[in-house]
Amino acid sequence: MRVTHLSLTDFRNYAGAEVPFGAGPNLIVGRNGQGKTNLVEALGFLSTLSSHRVSQTGAMVRSGQDAAIIRARLEHNGRDILAEVQINRSGLNRAQINRSVIKTRELPRYFSSVLFAPEDLALVRGDPSGRRRFLDQLLVLRNPRLSGVLTDYDRVLKQRNTLLKSARASGLKTTQLGTLDIWDERLVALGSEIIDARADLVAQLLPPLHNAYQAVAGADHGPNLVASLSILGADEESDETGSPAATPPIDGSGTADTFRTALAGLRRKELDRGMTLAGPHRDDLVFELNNLPAKGYASHGESWSFALALKLASAELLRRDSSSGDPVLILDDVFAELDQSRRRRLAAAVTGYEQVLITAAVFEDVPAVLAAHAIHIHAGAVVENPVVDGGPTDTAPAAEDGAARG
Repeated sequence: MRVTHLSLTDFRNYAGAEVPFGAGPNLIVGRNGQGKTNLVEALGFLSTLSSHRVSQTGAMVRSGQDAAIIRARLEHNGRDILAEVQINRSGLNRAQINRSVIKTRELPRYFSSVLFAPEDLALVRGDPSGRRRFLDQLLVLRNPRLSGVLTDYDRVLKQRNTLLKSARASGLKTTQLGTLDIWDERLVALGSEIIDARADLVAQLLPPLHNAYQAVAGADHGPNLVASLSILGADEESDETGSPAATPPIDGSGTADTFRTALAGLRRKELDRGMTLAGPHRDDLVFELNNLPAKGYASHGESWSFALALKLASAELLRRDSSSGDPVLILDDVFAELDQSRRRRLAAAVTGYEQVLITAAVFEDVPAVLAAHAIHIHAGAVVENPVVDGGPTDTAPAAEDGAARG
């Protein structure tokens, strides 16, 4: 799969943009603040329905406007697809495929991409929520049906939490909470499917993760992924400064029973706190290097290599299993963080993908093998004939509101 053309209207600092892309490597270059990252953020949104930079989609709408539009022409096995999404500052977003209206959550089934950006360092060093989101986005890319399961789980979780809070406020006894048992069964059914799907994904990620880490870092530090499950007693709040204690995997056939038992044991504590204390919404994934948790022990370079290897492993899974072929691989502002040897190794690792999109502030940071097709950006516009030395890419002023890092 590849993107042949991207059109933006009122997205970030772009009043309008028309950007053609070719097969293989595409380098998007320009000074910081000109809009490079905005281009790849738009494409990332089409495949994940989220931004790697902000949690609120309204932030992607250009200042003073009510909506932004992303249109991408895609090519897969000789078939052309026009994917479109309108991001509304208020109200629901809207999506179309080949001019026919679809549910927005169905967009990821038409476009697959894997994006790595500096923000992904938080996968290693940040909160469990980021690691859960990483797993769930990859699950949906591989199996779009799971989007509905995740949405239904969130809905049931909110209903159950509302009931728990009401019970706490009214002082109801556990024997008076028959309705809670009904929500428990729905939570267990949906949550067990998510837990098992994540466990299967982690098992499949491990071999390509090992290979990708060695390819990027040039060393074998034994990268590993260990599930930390709340239904087995792990508590993401137990240690705010370090990684939670890893818990062993459980037999998939017993996940529902284990979940049900955990809820029963936590019933009094949940009523006291007015919230659900076990389930996939409170699980974590422990990253290990040399048998130690990467969070708290890994150096900056090791953490960076782990996060990058995790995304490359994700791309490898998608290219192996997806009916749409290679995902579009997006590397946002990556090469500036790497020394020359790691740049060469990363270039060698990604050149086999059908399409790679790379952003960089400095043209020379990117190995020549990835820089043959360059797209120069200045102040929210594609520059047709840039003057690299002393020209727009070197002396451009900051872009207007909404450019952010790109």
